[in-house]
Parts: sequence; structure tokens; C-alpha cells
Amino acid sequence: MILAAIDIGSNAARLLICEASVYKETSVDFTKLTLLRIPLRLGFDVFDTGVVSEAKKNKLIETLKAYRHLMNIYEVEAYKACATSAMRDAGNGAQILEEIYNETGFEIKIITGQEEANIIYETHIAEKLSDNKSYLYIDVGGGSTEITLYSQNHTIFKESFNIGTIRMLHNKVKEEQWEHMKWYIKTYARDYQPLEAIGTGGNINKIFSISKRKEGRPLPLDLLKDYYKELSYTPLAERKHIYQFRDDRADVIVPALQVYISVMRWALADEIYVPKIGLADGLIKILYNEMILKGANKSG
Repeated sequence: MILAAIDIGSNAARLLICEASVYKETSVDFTKLTLLRIPLRLGFDVFDTGVVSEAKKNKLIETLKAYRHLMNIYEVEAYKACATSAMRDAGNGAQILEEIYNETGFEIKIITGQEEANIIYETHIAEKLSDNKSYLYIDVGGGSTEITLYSQNHTIFKESFNIGTIRMLHNKVKEEQWEHMKWYIKTYARDYQPLEAIGTGGNINKIFSISKRKEGRPLPLDLLKDYYKELSYTPLAERKHIYQFRDDRADVIVPALQVYISVMRWALADEIYVPKIGLADGLIKILYNEMILKGANKSG
């Protein structure tokens, strides 16, 4: 079964196409066929002006037309598409979705921060880890940060905070918002120790890549602090040259590290696992379960 997920974020729009196949009737393998990311940076418009500009809207529509062509080539059987923080805040978000539908046929849902946290949780990474520990999912995006606390096969909380890398670059995050997130995490995490973090998002994936750590090994908090200090003091042009960062990664990676480090400190987490999954992976798994349920209902 070939499935696709489209994630329209504040920094980039992603297309993930996967093949879902049952293995020995006991588990499902999700094989990535392609993952495409276009840095539209909708948040740069929305967090400053409150709307998506005409130019960015046109780029978004053209991107989705390209995604439609790719999906046709891969013979995608079903898809899910959602938009997150920037489109949540955009005054013209609903109007743009209508135009997208008319031009491309895509039905895109603007999801809440809570729904975003739920979808990321659907990747079920923590369930593959130790039962006697607690895990904190931290997903840092351009417009918001989603945090889920998971302990002994139970979800303790899922919460979304309007603290994201593009908002931070544009000085749109107030001190009260930081204080609220700090209070929330310290209050709920203190009873679930020892605790380890699980990081998702392009920035933590990039840090993991440049760290040269082996797959499955966590990054220590002290290493994140070292990267934060080093990258903070490195001018943008040098940052791009030394680490081969793209423009749309070089500027947001420092505020992203600030969020990961802050959350880990408040939660007393010394390490962070980086499974290289995200919202699109969660969408694929939700879609697969819906397709199986639909098939079961038809046969029943």
C-alpha cells in the first residue's frame, strides 16, 4: 500500500511517500520511498504581518502541484495533508486552503497544537524503549513546540507551546511564554524521574548528523550546550560554510537548540534520543490504520 503525507509547516512544506507492508502478519514495515522538503518559510510572513503573502501563497500552490505529480508517479493510494502553526495564525489561512483545493484537489486540514502533539506521538518511538523509564517527546518547529510526557506505557500529558524558531528569530516570543513552559514542564516532569528526552524536528536531526553519533545512541545535554555555544558565536556565513547548512537551516538551528536545552534542563533530562521521525511519519501511521479499518468495515 503506497501512502503519502503532506506537512505544511512554518519553515518548510514536506512530502513523505511510504510503502506500508505487513511482515509475517505481526508487524507493519513503513518503507520511505521519497521525502521532499521545500523551504517556503510561511512563518516569516505570518508572524510579522498576520497573513501569508501573495508571493508565498503562489509558491505554496506550485509546490503542491509538484507534490501531486510525484504522488501520481508513485501511484499513491491515499494521503493525509495538514498545516501547522503558521497557517493556524494566518488571517487568510482558510481562503488559501480553498484556493489550494481548487488548484490542486488537495484537502488540507489546519490542525491545532494539541492535534500536532497527538500525531507526533503516533510514531510510538517510546514504546520501543525501556519500560521502567519516562520519556519526553520534544518537537521544535518554526512556530511552536510540542511536548509529550510518556511513562510506563502511559501518556501523562501532551501540550503545545507557541515557542518556535521563526517566532524567536522575529522576537515574537514573550518572557511569560517561556515562564509558562518552564513552570509546566518542571511541575509535571518532577514525579517521573529518571527521564530521557526524544527529539524530533529538522534541527535536532541536523545536530545528530554532524555529531557523527551511531544510530540509536542518545546525544548528551552537555554536547547540545557545546553546539549551542559554538554556533551562537559563529557568524551566519561561516556557519553555512563550515557545516554545509542551507540558508533555511543556518538561522533557525541556534534558537532550536535553545529550546531543546531549556526543556531538557527543566525536565532534568541528561540525554536526548533522535529517531529522525516527525509529523509526516505520524500522519502515515494514522492513515494506514484508517485504511485498514475501512477495509475491515467493507469486508464485514
